[in-house]
Amino acid sequence: MRQLFIKTVCLSILLGIFQSTSAQSKKVQKDKNALLAAVEKDQEKYAEMALKIWGYAEMGYQEKKSAALLSNTLEEAGFTIEKGIAGIPTAFVASWGSGEPVIGILGEYDALPGVAQDSVPVPTPIEGQAAGHACGHHLFGSASAAASITIKNWLESTGTSGTIRFYGTPAEEGGAGKVYMVREGLFDDVDAVLHWHPSSGNGASPSSSLANKSAKFRFYGAAAHAAASPERGRSALDAVEAMNMMVNMMREHVDEKSRIHYVITRGGEAPNVVPAFAEVYYYVRHPQIQEVKDMWERVVKAAEGAALGTETEMDYEIIHGVYNLLPNTVLAKKMYDNLVSVGGVHYNDAEIAFAEKIAESFGSKKVPLENAAKIMGFEPRKGGGGSTDVGDISWVVPTAGLGTATWVPGTSAHSWQAVAAGGMSIGKKGMIVAAKTLTLTAYDLFNNPEVLEEAKKELNEKTGEGFKYEALLGDMKPPLDYRN
Repeated sequence: MRQLFIKTVCLSILLGIFQSTSAQSKKVQKDKNALLAAVEKDQEKYAEMALKIWGYAEMGYQEKKSAALLSNTLEEAGFTIEKGIAGIPTAFVASWGSGEPVIGILGEYDALPGVAQDSVPVPTPIEGQAAGHACGHHLFGSASAAASITIKNWLESTGTSGTIRFYGTPAEEGGAGKVYMVREGLFDDVDAVLHWHPSSGNGASPSSSLANKSAKFRFYGAAAHAAASPERGRSALDAVEAMNMMVNMMREHVDEKSRIHYVITRGGEAPNVVPAFAEVYYYVRHPQIQEVKDMWERVVKAAEGAALGTETEMDYEIIHGVYNLLPNTVLAKKMYDNLVSVGGVHYNDAEIAFAEKIAESFGSKKVPLENAAKIMGFEPRKGGGGSTDVGDISWVVPTAGLGTATWVPGTSAHSWQAVAAGGMSIGKKGMIVAAKTLTLTAYDLFNNPEVLEEAKKELNEKTGEGFKYEALLGDMKPPLDYRN
């Protein structure tokens, strides 16, 4: 009899737990459905904002209209705005709420030089426009603003404790705007940071990137008539070419995962004048920060040697330096689960025709258009491809991101095809997938403090005991004119 009583009590307890869990699960799903509906309700407003920023096409540290549009939209929604942070006129933080947890969402909005393309599926440069959104940052900022405002409205209506912040982060493309914000301590009290990026597919796997350091090396020689008195000249261009030759020979003796790129930005004015000034712009990348530091010292030595050998003077200006992304599997899994629940991008007939025309430009490298509707599997990926200043944030705050199909499958970033798709409905649909996924993930983090604790533990394990963040670019001020 006693055993039967105990079994009955245990079953009652288990039934109560099951019913409670089931009720909680239904509440969560009801909340999430409401959040998704809220994003859908205002999607045209955010799409219009994205298209305005697409048209502004402002380059790094010059995004005055883009930053103003985003900050004004957030301010009208009830956020408190702090502008001109970290010594950057186009950087801002929009905050709402109080107390913990503090969840940050990143928003970018800078364009790339030389990629001004109309929203049509054939190469059609926009006359008189210097830049274009070939990396989709117009969509990035707008989707993040949509998620931030949707979460703010939920926090307010439910009385949930916590703070939501939108970080307006300029000059990701080579300007490292976020690094200065990290260096100023603007993320020190944040519990988690969420971000996303336009892409040709949908995924949220924990992935890394390449640490990167860049600078413009400048050489100063002596001008002379190249035919009448060449002996009186000291060619700054010779120094640039000597530096490049030494760096190219160095490639054989660095780790195979290294990436070194350069462009000669100034090489002289006329063939019959020995160039008194020349400039070369370098990027040095690797999946590990220390490797970048070591290679950088060798590149600088090559520049010094080139100056010595050509009897010229040399100096260099650091333009940016960023850490590799430090993936956080705990947060990434939450992001991935929400992306799966939201789903991918589905084309209508007009979008299929547009995508098929774009795909013709890929030649033999076509990718099935159906991939836009698929979600890639959850698979950790090591550093490769590119670099981002989100990396610095990920070393001080648990950080997770995703990519969505804002471009036709098979599209390369920084291409006219990316600009074209980002300026029409395909880009908008991918942006809304991102906005929904960010919103649901932020909701989960506000409701599950144990997830934030696990994510912080993972970060501490990966950075190691005694880690102290130091920016790769040192104490230099933001290069506000680097695009001039």
